[in-house]
Amino acid sequence: MKPTLFVLAAGMGSRYGGLKQMDGLGPGGATIMDYSIYDALRAGFGKVVFVIRHSFEADFVATVVDKYKGHIPVEVVFQELDYLPEGYTCPQDRVKPWGTNHALLMGKDAIKEPFAVINADDFYGRESFKILADWLSTKADSKNTYCMVGYRVGNTLSESGSVARGICEMDANAHLTTVVERTYIIRDKDGKIKYKDENENLCEVGENTPVSMNMWGFTPDYFEHSEKAFKLFLDENASQLKAEFFIPLVVNNLIVAGQATCTVLDTPSKWFGVTYAEDRPSVVAKLEALVEAGDYPEHLW
Repeated sequence: MKPTLFVLAAGMGSRYGGLKQMDGLGPGGATIMDYSIYDALRAGFGKVVFVIRHSFEADFVATVVDKYKGHIPVEVVFQELDYLPEGYTCPQDRVKPWGTNHALLMGKDAIKEPFAVINADDFYGRESFKILADWLSTKADSKNTYCMVGYRVGNTLSESGSVARGICEMDANAHLTTVVERTYIIRDKDGKIKYKDENENLCEVGENTPVSMNMWGFTPDYFEHSEKAFKLFLDENASQLKAEFFIPLVVNNLIVAGQATCTVLDTPSKWFGVTYAEDRPSVVAKLEALVEAGDYPEHLW
């Protein structure tokens, strides 16, 4: 059974200033998502599921989805603020999406096989997709056994501002022991990498510390855990207008409770992406270099 690639594409790219998922950055107008789908297809994934919002469905289907016809099966699901469990309502003043694990929950009815989760606007590198596909292809009959592709934090920063990353710790067997989402990580003027903790204090972190780039591998039982966790999250945080239901939060709680394991898969790949509009020229140059080196054709599809 081939694994499925689940692409989180519902974000509106507020810091970037538009629908960055549709921005043609590569030669021939390819988007970062195009490179991810191309790498996933080569790695052995058998289907792609996108989660988006209804507000840009028509443009997304015409610009993104239609190009994959004849190459790989594609489905689209939707994330909206009021897509909540029965008995729960969205606060009237809430504007911020509920977070990555809420977006993941939207794929429950479309995904029945082992699956990977990625962000739409991150370039992960073809080695990472191959590593992840190989791992997932052996998990058709598994439950509560997940994985995460770990990147070195120093290879994942933006030159234009802070980034959000899940900072990880693992045991001697490469099993994740904790992952904590840090929403402000930056390299300071002295070259040191620092993040803000819960009290807004700046804490230094090592260059090679493994971090989550939201590149996960799950089996379908993860949806059941997520549904239960989301209700608990809403009970405690529904009135907090900026509280988010992150994937690392759910994974971390399952690990701490002894309900699941998560293997950290090392990758030689370097991340890049368009967190800010100022990142765009650098990403364009990097994609051009990859095409010139023969890693990708100028026209992917």
